[in-house]
Amino acid sequence: MFDLQSAAFISLAAAPGDEPEHEPAYWFLFQGDKLLVRPGPTLVAVPEARDASELGIRPAHVQFMGYLQDAHGERKPCYSGDVDPSTPLPDGMQVEGLRELHAQLGDTLFGLAGRAVQIAAWDRTHQFCGQCGAHTQTLGHERAKRCPECGMTSYPRLSPAIIIAVTRRTEAGNLLLMARNHRFPPGRYSVVAGFVEPGESLEDAARREVREETAIRIKNIRYFGSQPWPFPNSLMIGFTAEYDCGEIVIEEAEIADARWFAADEMPRLPPKISIARRLIDWFLAENGGGPVQEW
Repeated sequence: MFDLQSAAFISLAAAPGDEPEHEPAYWFLFQGDKLLVRPGPTLVAVPEARDASELGIRPAHVQFMGYLQDAHGERKPCYSGDVDPSTPLPDGMQVEGLRELHAQLGDTLFGLAGRAVQIAAWDRTHQFCGQCGAHTQTLGHERAKRCPECGMTSYPRLSPAIIIAVTRRTEAGNLLLMARNHRFPPGRYSVVAGFVEPGESLEDAARREVREETAIRIKNIRYFGSQPWPFPNSLMIGFTAEYDCGEIVIEEAEIADARWFAADEMPRLPPKISIARRLIDWFLAENGGGPVQEW
């Protein structure tokens, strides 16, 4: 029996031609950005089948993703697929947004679902060449599409973004810089984040985003960690930094509010799914923070 708890993912652009008979594969099928799942009494399941037709649905596009391989060497193939919004769903299945599924799928399947939704979106939106309009061909040796007319090669889109925990030492204790985007409901704050611009280093992007959104200047930037963030296709690169100088002046077009928070006076926080929360939890662990409010 396949052991999902011990499984690691092996990424491949195409299944080997001599692939032996296998156990049913995981099918990560999407209508738009919502995943097809089979609901259960308490959790949902990613559908399993040797072919999508066994599920009673026909994807418009399918991409082989690779294998999950458990500690015993057992492998389970994984596929992504794109289903037309007008396609009726099979009996006993439904579609759900990924944000709502993290607690039910677990880290391994949620991570694969995040990978799959990006592959499915790329496959759907790159059927034709963006340079000359010819129908593209999927390459077998790498995750790419090539135009047979002009030769342009397209890869899945990835948008790097920085996210940064800025701390400030005061006589009363350490503080964390947090901001509230206009899209957030009242009471919701997070650490500063933003996309990397062409020609920038990650550190340059961190300095610019903090300065643009809050007018604060920072120093001692250190790498913290990273997280793929499939909403829709970001790679979040986390940093910590220290306050250098300046007073908060918010960039009103994007930010509704920004403040310095002590560990014992946190606002409502991001869920544990996000690297934003990991950065905030790091600050709380370093500074003895108490219970916090979830979003």
